[in-house]
Amino acid sequence: MKHLISTAVLSAVLFFTALLQGQTPQLAVTSFDAPDPTAVQTPDGFYAVATGKTIKILHSKNLIEWTLLPNRVFQDDIPEWARERVKGTKGIWAPDIVFHKGQYYLYYSVSTWGSARSLIGLAVNKTLNPQSPDYKWEDRGIVLESHPDHTDYNAIDSAFFADDDGKAYLVWGSYWKGIKGVEVNPETGKPFKYRDGDLKIPLDYKTVANRGKGRDTSIEAPYIIKRNGYYYMFTSRGSCCEGVRSTYHIVIGRGKSPLGPYFDKDGKRMDEGGGTLLLEGNEKWKGPGHNGILQVAGDGKNAGDYVILHAYDAENAKAGRLTQVRPLYWDNDNWMEIGEILSVPFEKFDFTVR
Repeated sequence: MKHLISTAVLSAVLFFTALLQGQTPQLAVTSFDAPDPTAVQTPDGFYAVATGKTIKILHSKNLIEWTLLPNRVFQDDIPEWARERVKGTKGIWAPDIVFHKGQYYLYYSVSTWGSARSLIGLAVNKTLNPQSPDYKWEDRGIVLESHPDHTDYNAIDSAFFADDDGKAYLVWGSYWKGIKGVEVNPETGKPFKYRDGDLKIPLDYKTVANRGKGRDTSIEAPYIIKRNGYYYMFTSRGSCCEGVRSTYHIVIGRGKSPLGPYFDKDGKRMDEGGGTLLLEGNEKWKGPGHNGILQVAGDGKNAGDYVILHAYDAENAKAGRLTQVRPLYWDNDNWMEIGEILSVPFEKFDFTVR
């Protein structure tokens, strides 16, 4: 029966234990603005990347305490070639970090607010440890782009997925006609072919998820993981960036192929507006969304899936969108449930106790 203790009960026990010891439990939440996070586990801890004037890089040893590092991906805030291609851009959005073929692949987005004139770029590094002699970012340039006169998508919010059969995929999109996806060359991380013309528009991309036929087109921030033969698609809906008025929330679906179709719990296709709610805001945390997933391997009880996302603290919304980490639990039907914000260091966390 001890394994049937709920996550809420466990969190309450930890909370009141800390109070009795005269301490305030520390939560896995940054004290600084770090929106749109994704993260990886490395030999020297966890690294996350987030949106900023330049790409923000965070480090943690335990998933609780996060430090904003001073090192940069690019010497300038934005690569000059990208600044020339997308006029008026002022920052890099929604970076995605993955370990692939012995290197760290960092996808990033360059755009301006409300525009579909956007692009996705790629940089690589052998290590994320800035103290290593191998630490050096190599910008590999443009991956794909969008133009309102030529595409039905916005080329931001990309996520890379490498399958266990050696194939690789990229999904992306924000508003407009929804989330798109295409198979990419696993060696280069870029589409195999582009349409004819000057714009880098991938050939044979397809719609993976959208909002259906309604007037609300808010959908973005796709992310894919694989588990027990299923592929899972995460997307965020609603308004991301309006402080306590933000309506951001996360929905999910699953399928048998990386590019879909994905279905929600009710059997509705995600490319027809479907999506099962995973997490929404409450009185304390507003607008949770734009998540990545940390699939942590190992033999310990702390091995499993962790969600990294951003949200506003309703009591301190001026601090911006704060990154937070939560455990992800799975049921016998291979559907997921998101847990409370992590409140113990990673090395002490136990997925078997709920």
